[in-house]
Amino acid sequence: MRVMKWSMIALAVAAGTSQFAMASSQEESKGFFGDQSLKLKTRFEYMNRDYKNGDSNSTGTSGYRQDSGISQLLTYESGFTQGTVGFGLDAMAMGAVKLDGGSGRAGNGLFAVDSEGDPQKSQGKVGGAVKLRLSDTTVKWGQQFVASPVFATDDSRMLPEVATGTLITSKEIKGLELSAGRFNALSAQTGMGRDSIAGLPDEDGLHGKGLSNAINIFGASYSFTDNFTGAVAASDAEDYFKKYYLNLNYTLPISDDQSLNFDLNGYKTKGDDRGDLVEALGDGHAGVDNNLWSLAAAYSLGAHKFTVAYQRSSGDNAYYYGVDGNSTIFVANSIQISDFVGRDEKSWQARYDLNMKEYGVPGLSFMTRYVMGDNITVEGADGEGKENEWNIESKYVVQEGPAKDLSFRVRFANYRANGAYEDYQKDNYDTRVIIEYPLSIL
Repeated sequence: MRVMKWSMIALAVAAGTSQFAMASSQEESKGFFGDQSLKLKTRFEYMNRDYKNGDSNSTGTSGYRQDSGISQLLTYESGFTQGTVGFGLDAMAMGAVKLDGGSGRAGNGLFAVDSEGDPQKSQGKVGGAVKLRLSDTTVKWGQQFVASPVFATDDSRMLPEVATGTLITSKEIKGLELSAGRFNALSAQTGMGRDSIAGLPDEDGLHGKGLSNAINIFGASYSFTDNFTGAVAASDAEDYFKKYYLNLNYTLPISDDQSLNFDLNGYKTKGDDRGDLVEALGDGHAGVDNNLWSLAAAYSLGAHKFTVAYQRSSGDNAYYYGVDGNSTIFVANSIQISDFVGRDEKSWQARYDLNMKEYGVPGLSFMTRYVMGDNITVEGADGEGKENEWNIESKYVVQEGPAKDLSFRVRFANYRANGAYEDYQKDNYDTRVIIEYPLSIL
């Protein structure tokens, strides 16, 4: 993600006043049906978490969690009617069917469970939104996916989270994008209804606690040059916390096949004065104020990319998210299992990527990374908390033919934590197989 300081917005606006496009998006509209699209994404996902050291899964009946399923996501987006103000409609329909996984192995979050602890055999939901466009400014109200660094819907399991509310996006000035929105509901990945804005990450066991409130968001991003971009974002999750986000991203070209990239991400969280979140967390939590930042440097050389990153968390507590979407964590060391955002935690990452296109196999890639975190303050623990995680991943995307864009992805993680931090996440091996086929129907 790419962000900038608040003071930069005024500079961006001043610099961009002479960069208005000759014709706006609305002026070039081809009509409601002329610009419509209909897409179908099919996903198969298998997930296994094998717990070590005698630990059982969340149901307490076995030492591992394992389930699999297949899902389909159908999305329709109309164009905008022609005229000064354009009108359009978006719609979505999605469903998933369980292929494997019983109550003794549940807990990976692929499917909701009933009162007996059994995963549902199927699940699905539908939604829609209306939208208006004036020049290069769009207003959308209804069910939608959101990708703001302070409010981001998650799509890491069978079905994505869906937010309900209003989002305004403006691109009137070349290189500058502004956004603002208000959302009052967030449907979980396993939720079939319009859940309220409430709940926290699974590690804290607090999903569903809290108040049914709304979240207000604002964002701005600007491309200073082709190689330097920045953005800021802010949110107010009522009765929980306020968040502020900053990102700066710069790429230094060295040669045709070499470059150096720097990526800075930062969050500042301020707990709501009313203290509802602190009350929900219970005794032993001093507050939710937190500062979290990461800096990554990546060197690309042909097919190879080498990345190192440092991340730091400080404040009254760990970094909290979930009530504001389960993907609201845009930092370098948020990886397959852990986010490395414990109270006072310091973490380091080393990563290597390989693109096999340079070796005659386009579409095939490999990645491995290792992250180590320490200095974690844990209430009542004897000593500091420590954790580490090692990931391996391989992905292949079909490049042409009738199966073009069909992808196969295998992910593996080895996670370990010391005794002071084992209540956050148990030692385990995490294996996932994901097959996706996106099909453009219209």
